[in-house]
Amino acid sequence: MKLDIEGVEKRYGDARALSDVTLRFTDGVVGLLGPNGAGKSTLLRIVTALTEPTDGTVRWNGTDIVETPRAIREAVGYLPQKFGVYPNLTAEEFLSYLAGIRGVRNPDDRIEDLLDLVNLSSDRNRRLGTFSGGMRQRVGIAQALLSDPSLLVVDEPTVGLDPEERIRFRNILAELGEERIVVLSTHIVPDVEATASDIAVLDGGRVVAHEPPSDLIDRSHGSVWERVVSDAALDDVRAAHTVCRTTRCRDGVRVRIVSDDRPADADPVEPTLEDAYLHLLDGRPRQ
Repeated sequence: MKLDIEGVEKRYGDARALSDVTLRFTDGVVGLLGPNGAGKSTLLRIVTALTEPTDGTVRWNGTDIVETPRAIREAVGYLPQKFGVYPNLTAEEFLSYLAGIRGVRNPDDRIEDLLDLVNLSSDRNRRLGTFSGGMRQRVGIAQALLSDPSLLVVDEPTVGLDPEERIRFRNILAELGEERIVVLSTHIVPDVEATASDIAVLDGGRVVAHEPPSDLIDRSHGSVWERVVSDAALDDVRAAHTVCRTTRCRDGVRVRIVSDDRPADADPVEPTLEDAYLHLLDGRPRQ
């Protein structure tokens, strides 16, 4: 299985959402990282044939999906960032309804398997309006898998989830990536760190990196530091450096800094993927 994105651009009038995006994805979980507004959702809408690129091509196993959108529509399962449900339907009724629309063969068996996969078998007869955000997201994954897609695309799937639900969701995606391409789009770095074997980073509509997480981390060695400062000095440190994290300690505040130059009184530390991501984006933390 291959998804080839070549020279893709997307413009809305004079505004350019994507510029010369070229990527190749194969089996496994691919993390699509970037700050809000980087163009991730626009790229996913192009990849799923919901919108066409202004320029460039997207090929699924060699077939141009602009010329033949059916090729990707038959292969893809999609969980958009905003996923709506019918609150008065139960989980089983909702999936049965969608399976009928999509022409899924043997839908009862498929729904049974999917409810088990997302750990909702015991809640199958509860109305969706009573579900937590994490449970609804798991229903979202189940509906995206109804047709047993070769390509699964999920957009910001863990936003708003509590830590336990986030971990459960990551585990599901990692399992699914063993048999298909999973494109996980997010600005939450730990979600990618826990699941992806390949990472593409978008910033300002452009690809600024595409490599394994370990390679991205290696590039930030020697640029991550920690030092302990007083509460009174913390604002000055924030003004002078990119601060990734602060933790309270006995002697004050332990500050983790991304900087190519060694800050005063700081010790080098091993970088994480989040450190490497901030370092890649010019050391500017994004909201």
